Amino acid sequence: MDSAIPFLGHADADAIVAWRAGRPVPAARFFGDVGQLTKVLPAAGHVVNVCADRYCFSIALAAALSRGQVTLLPSDLTPNSLRQLRAAYSDLYILGDSQLAFEGIDYLRFQPRQETRCEAAHSPAFAPEQPAIIAFTSGSTGKPMPNRKTWGALARGAAGEARALGLLGGSPAALLGTVPPQHMYGLESTVLLALRNGLAFHAARPFYPADIRAALEELPAERVLVTTPVHLRAMLEADMDLPELRLAVCATAPLSADLATRFETRYGVELREIYGFTEAGMVATRRTVQGPLWRTLPGVRLLQERNEVRVAGGHVETEVAFCDVIELNDEHSFVLIGRGRDVVNIAGKRTSLAFLDRQLNSIPGVVDGTFFIPEERVDRVVRPLAFAVAPGLTRQTLLEQLRGRIDEVFLPRPLYFVDSLPRNATGKLPRQVLIELAAGCARGLPPGVQVEIDTCIAPDHPALAGHFPGNPVIPGAVLLDELVEAVSGQLGWARGPLTVVAAKFLRPVRPGERLHLRLTPAGSEVIRFDCQVDGQSAISGRLERGDGA
Repeated sequence: MDSAIPFLGHADADAIVAWRAGRPVPAARFFGDVGQLTKVLPAAGHVVNVCADRYCFSIALAAALSRGQVTLLPSDLTPNSLRQLRAAYSDLYILGDSQLAFEGIDYLRFQPRQETRCEAAHSPAFAPEQPAIIAFTSGSTGKPMPNRKTWGALARGAAGEARALGLLGGSPAALLGTVPPQHMYGLESTVLLALRNGLAFHAARPFYPADIRAALEELPAERVLVTTPVHLRAMLEADMDLPELRLAVCATAPLSADLATRFETRYGVELREIYGFTEAGMVATRRTVQGPLWRTLPGVRLLQERNEVRVAGGHVETEVAFCDVIELNDEHSFVLIGRGRDVVNIAGKRTSLAFLDRQLNSIPGVVDGTFFIPEERVDRVVRPLAFAVAPGLTRQTLLEQLRGRIDEVFLPRPLYFVDSLPRNATGKLPRQVLIELAAGCARGLPPGVQVEIDTCIAPDHPALAGHFPGNPVIPGAVLLDELVEAVSGQLGWARGPLTVVAAKFLRPVRPGERLHLRLTPAGSEVIRFDCQVDGQSAISGRLERGDGA
């Protein structure tokens, strides 16, 4: 057996591991929190870590390793996904840091004590071959698939990423992530990157530009922002100043050279992009403004086998085929052409959806947009359609702009204007969600409507008197009434009543908290809704229009 690898790479017990609520958390407290949680974990083989707080997530990951438990990281927590998980891993339980409930699955809630300290001078350590996580693909191209990772592979990946991004040496950096730690990018680049290399991370996951700035201001110098193209675009549109950054890192969706240039110019910081996929983890990095060439992480190499390119070496434990179409430059560099299912062939001409997306999003006035092929047919040509968030642009203007950028045969048929795209927490657009959005648009439903509701329910609201004294929580019935009224007003569905046909309450909502409501068509008379508070889902479900519509 190889030598055990410490969970933390910090020099001593006083080194800062995290920043939480504006206060530094030293390694000694981290050791104590891990020890306390390890004692109360149930006997099980698998755990689903749903902690939203990045510090809590990290404690839970270390405690699970200490008990020999494998952490499952599913692509979502829908009832159907959880049922499939339970069928495959009968001994699983769920571990979180807030008051939640999951039907048929044991749930353990924990919060770190205010002050804990461990006398141990060293971090817990684990054998490199110990199974650590099972990460599931996002489902953007079909059914999520499991991918097992050992602790040794995760540790090697963290070391390689730190070297590739130039984060070793000098003052330790402090990371702020806008992506959840449950996502492979979030795990590698906001948790393990910090823990294994003596860096620190911010415990929160801010969503809106003002919240991102506020969180950055809580960090000391040497700040590193780990984010997505969606957040980069939002910050540029808000045109707000940010504290000085050492580095910005981006992943989860294609980043255009134009957006990268604008961000670097506005904030005076180098922006590095990470390429990877769940099966292999991180593979390569590039500075997007310097061109399309990607360079692999230390130790990682590329292998050409006939028409397939595989990745191996470094932290990649077994050879894995690329999910995307790439053009090999040498064994350590490549150019990304597009996804494997991304290639579009029409009238003898060939392009990729990724290329079409870049052209669409480069048009002035387009806030967000994507091309999509909703079906695969071998008996006829299927042309791509497109969704565009482009307030102020007409259909004719947008199509004219596209004609100057792409071949006529690839123009979207049809082109749908929407108020927002239903991206998930990491900025991705799962295929099934796009299928439902296209179905709703085709039937004439208002697509992608996004509404923000201020739930200014006073603490003396009659419903709160017994719900609950000293710990007020807005009753679900009050929230659903507010939701139905807002949706009816926004959509103008006065010709028939709206009915809540399904609702799942995922976290408590308190007086004064703002609900961010996203609506997505899911059929001719059905709308799916997702209400978020501070970037976390609070209520999700479906609405239907009544027979009078």
